[in-house]
Amino acid sequence: MTDTPHNAAPPLPALSDRLKFYAIWLVVAAVLIVLPKVFSSGGSLTTFSLIGISIIFALSYNILLGQTGMLSFGHAVYYGLGGFLVIHTINIFTANKTPIPLPLVPLIGGLTGLAFAALLGWVSTKRSGTAFAMISLGLAELVASSALILRTFFGGEAGISANRTKLLRVFDWSFGPQIQIYYLVAAWTLIAMVAMYALTRTPLGRMCNAVRDNPERVQFVGYDPHVIRYLAFCFAGFFAGIAGALAAINFEIANSAYLGAVQSGTVLFATYIGGVGFFIGPIVGAIFVTILSLGLSDVTPVWQLYFGLIFIAVVMYAPGGLTGLIMMHRPLIRAGTLGRVIPSYAVAFVPTLAMVAGLILVIECSVYAAHGDGNPNIRAFGVAFNAASPLTWGLAVVLLIGGFVVARRTWSRVAQAWDDALVVAREKGLAA
Repeated sequence: MTDTPHNAAPPLPALSDRLKFYAIWLVVAAVLIVLPKVFSSGGSLTTFSLIGISIIFALSYNILLGQTGMLSFGHAVYYGLGGFLVIHTINIFTANKTPIPLPLVPLIGGLTGLAFAALLGWVSTKRSGTAFAMISLGLAELVASSALILRTFFGGEAGISANRTKLLRVFDWSFGPQIQIYYLVAAWTLIAMVAMYALTRTPLGRMCNAVRDNPERVQFVGYDPHVIRYLAFCFAGFFAGIAGALAAINFEIANSAYLGAVQSGTVLFATYIGGVGFFIGPIVGAIFVTILSLGLSDVTPVWQLYFGLIFIAVVMYAPGGLTGLIMMHRPLIRAGTLGRVIPSYAVAFVPTLAMVAGLILVIECSVYAAHGDGNPNIRAFGVAFNAASPLTWGLAVVLLIGGFVVARRTWSRVAQAWDDALVVAREKGLAA
């Protein structure tokens, strides 16, 4: 009998798996290159740039929340400081005519985020859970208030502006047109995604998961959970600084909003709505939240209220996020039993849609009753209606209550169809 050494290295991934891994990133790169060819309007390019920035920011936050289990209410500190330092750097480089190209400037934002994360993180990460969340909130409020006090550096409410076109040109690109900024953001988004995915595959990334799940056992095997949380905090600050730098370059300005609670809350929403349990979750969440915020702001004045309701719905009914909902269907797809659930989904969709329509009418009519003046004929989500009419209120109540009652019954049937389909998948060994 031969003894197998316990310290043997794990086998290398198969060639097919490695090719599949590289193919995914090549496809992502190709999509980023082709996207502006398909959607070439200025609004589309701006939206894509904002999505890229949000993806980096959300993935950096997921290093804390999803990978290491640290809920932070102040991640915008490193995002905003990275943006401010980049704006000051551009102005200094422009004044001194320093031959530094703009594509390298986001790295300064990343190093700024890393420096402040290293400075503030050692104390912050001594505790986890609620204590860490409260410390992060306190630091966020401290820095945000400083932005209005230290006007020389932060510029007060107006902020600090810069001209990105004054730096050294690269391939005769001035980075004035939005298409050139899009490609700059896309390149850094791809680099950051690959780097953060690689971080999750390192021993440090695995230890972050262990600290998240059982810090006592990590300490028992000889590792310091505090050090691991601190290192994760520093990496998160670095990539958040890159995101803030790209945002400052995109808008050519940095102001106190970069450091505020709204910015920290938005990245929390994006990460959690997308799904903290999957690497692609924050990516999905960043895309969803960016498009939703831009779209809702155009169709209703109380778009932030809907934003909060969506977040509450995800927390209550889909704690795994949008990505978790999608991944739940993988065993059914592999077992060929998804068709048993789709008819139940179709039936439940109608009353659910009626309930949502009733909720929207109640919200819009309530907002008008509280703050409206003048003409009650308003338009929300592209639909015109009389917010003061009793008929509108009656329709809203009927849709809301009736839709809720019917939706509960139909979703119970969805649950039954889901269980039946999952039993078949388990019998085929395709679901745990």
